Order: sequence, then C-alpha cells, then structure tokens
Amino acid sequence: MAKGYWIARVDVRDAERYKDYVAAAKPAFEKYGANFLARGGAFTELEGKARARNVVIEFPSMQHAVDCYHSPEYQIAAKIRQEAADAEMVVVEGV
Repeated sequence: MAKGYWIARVDVRDAERYKDYVAAAKPAFEKYGANFLARGGAFTELEGKARARNVVIEFPSMQHAVDCYHSPEYQIAAKIRQEAADAEMVVVEGV
C-alpha cells in the first residue's frame, strides 16, 4: 500500500494563533500516524511564488492522509489555521 503525503504551503499571519493550531492538530496527527518530513525551515524558491512555510507530512496510506484531514479532530484545528494563516494543501500518493 502506497503512503500518502500532505504537502502544505503556508504564510502565517498570526504567529501566536498559529501555535494554537499546532497544538489542536496534534491529536489528529497522532491518531492517523503522521510523520513530519519537513516542517518549515530553510528553502530555495525555484519557480513560481513560494510561501514562507512548507510542510510535508507522511501518512501510512492515502486513506490515512485523507481521513486525517476530514477527521473531527483536525477540522477543529483547520478552523484555527484558517484564521491564522493562508495555505494551499494537497494530498499526494507515494510511489
């Protein structure tokens, strides 16, 4: 079974409120087996317009990745994130 990956590109508007998102999202990430491969940090913009924060999260499967996003636990956190940041997020299947 192929792993699933969240890829998120984020510009944080309210750093203090974003901390609340991180705390609120933790139970969903733990429940669905999330493994953070990249969480912010240095990056090099190659093409297009980059965002300030880039996150890659590995899940045991595509289904785990999608279920995590749609879970009640994560949806509470998502509302906080949407108040504190602008983002694009996708789920991709690993090879």
